[in-house]
Amino acid sequence: MDFAEIVSEVSSFVWGVPIIVFLMATGFYFSFRTRFIQVRYFTRMIRMLLSGKSSQSGISSFQAFALALSGRVGTGNIAGVATAIALGGPGAIFWMWILAFFGAATAYVEASLGQIYKEKIDGHYRGGPAFYILKGVKNKYFAMLFAVITIISLGLLLPGVQSNAICDAFHNSFQIDKRIIAGSVVLLLALIIFGGVKRLAKAAEYITPFMAVGYILISGTILCMNYEHIPDMFMLIFRSAFGLEPAMGGIVGSAIMMGVKRGVFSNEAGQGTAPHAAAACEVSHPSKQGLVQAFSIYVDTLLICSATAFIILITGMYNVYDAGGTVLFHGGGLPASETGYGPIFTQLAVDASIPGFGSGFVAIALFFFAFTTIMSYYFQAETNMYFIFREKRTSFYMINFLRIAILAVTFFTGVNAMTIAWDMADIGVGFMAWLNLIALILLQKTALKVFFDFEKQLKAGIENPVFNPDKLGIKNTDEW
Repeated sequence: MDFAEIVSEVSSFVWGVPIIVFLMATGFYFSFRTRFIQVRYFTRMIRMLLSGKSSQSGISSFQAFALALSGRVGTGNIAGVATAIALGGPGAIFWMWILAFFGAATAYVEASLGQIYKEKIDGHYRGGPAFYILKGVKNKYFAMLFAVITIISLGLLLPGVQSNAICDAFHNSFQIDKRIIAGSVVLLLALIIFGGVKRLAKAAEYITPFMAVGYILISGTILCMNYEHIPDMFMLIFRSAFGLEPAMGGIVGSAIMMGVKRGVFSNEAGQGTAPHAAAACEVSHPSKQGLVQAFSIYVDTLLICSATAFIILITGMYNVYDAGGTVLFHGGGLPASETGYGPIFTQLAVDASIPGFGSGFVAIALFFFAFTTIMSYYFQAETNMYFIFREKRTSFYMINFLRIAILAVTFFTGVNAMTIAWDMADIGVGFMAWLNLIALILLQKTALKVFFDFEKQLKAGIENPVFNPDKLGIKNTDEW
């Protein structure tokens, strides 16, 4: 068994049925315990998003939203969605939606916990699963394990997927040497990450809304050009999700698996990444940032992922394969014998409606999506590096080592083919999700206590709830 086969086996083990059930069950549980906060507080999510302001120690709610969304929105929104359709059929999109709906409640909980147990390190708020595991669960080894896995996953494994996607897309679309593309990405990344948290937040604040709105506008234009096929497209998604589409009736299991796997890779609900950005925010109550992060799940999956899925499905530019590589459905895109998939589906779909535009558009979209994701990965890896190395002199050297390492990985993986990149990324995401979900269950009472406090204050007519941990009996909350 070669290395690629070992990686594939480990990925299959990590992403087996248990983690799928765990993710869905956690989302169900928190949705019911909060009485579907993702529905009842939808309008308040938007108000919270626009109301917060930054401080000397913390970033604003919108900056935290943009920074977290920059991590959520990456190649998973283009290549990942196409992969889900190729291996799970159109029905995978339905299960991606289901995960996003229930995952919004999970996102609320993990972001709130990130806020509750945040710390001020080197003048800035820091937090995330490692912090709430240490302070809430009170298990140092558990916390250290999460921090180490996160640094390895976000600093060494996940950047490869994003960097390689950028270089492949630009090379294929504009015939630019991959070394030039990778070098340019590294230079831009260095300018941002060496500027600290504030520069990262400011970059995300400007880039993320621009890329999201632009992508949705182009996708919306393509849908309008093919409006007569919209009802059939939705029927195809629903029929395929439940095995009612004749050509794809035998891959319902794959549809669920791919929908959930690619869904969590894209929106990251329960994965434990977004709490890092949530903790960096300046708010008067943890639930405020919890609501903002819940809203980011909707933006990522229900808007951006759906935009990709819709333009692929409505134009028919996709193939569907079973586990053995046999073609179950051959659309108007790749040859039936072609087993490659990813951004090519999206490029063909855009070209079908706007000839000659698809390749360049997807390349540029991938650049923005993937670049901001690498930015977010660095921020999260840096936060966990600070968690491990608290002493100022040591942290200075380790943070700069991390910066150089992620720049080197970004260049190397951009220039060289990464045939096992997705499996390696899945392993990193999977281990993080396992550890974070366990922590969320262990800390559920604290998270729900904070939620009920927020709701109680709102019902009492207090429009700007304030968090008082002593009143609620929550300890180890030094920054409150």
